[in-house]
Amino acid sequence: PELRTYAKLSHDPIMQPAVGNFAQGMITVVPLQLGGLDRVPTGAELHAAIADHYASIDGGVVEVAPYTHMERIPEIDPEIYNGTNRMKVYVFANDERAQALLMAVYDNLGKGASG
Repeated sequence: PELRTYAKLSHDPIMQPAVGNFAQGMITVVPLQLGGLDRVPTGAELHAAIADHYASIDGGVVEVAPYTHMERIPEIDPEIYNGTNRMKVYVFANDERAQALLMAVYDNLGKGASG
């Protein structure tokens, strides 16, 4: 409900957690179909909005990875933030298709605490 509320969505978003044979790290992917927006942002604009938001938070624990056009996703370590309250967010986009993926890497031990 938080993502729907804060993103002001009229429908529930699709979220896909990626789990594997590791102790606690986690990757969650949120696909975005941008074509339904009044104005479709480019991947760079979407990245800038997310980066600006998290940069404005004093003492923030979320790092936004640099935005680059890439054909392949670099190796992403799901355990990089184990034992911390930090998170790293990646933005991947295809401007021609008006699609984007948001990917978050974090320590999943806190995921069950929300109820």
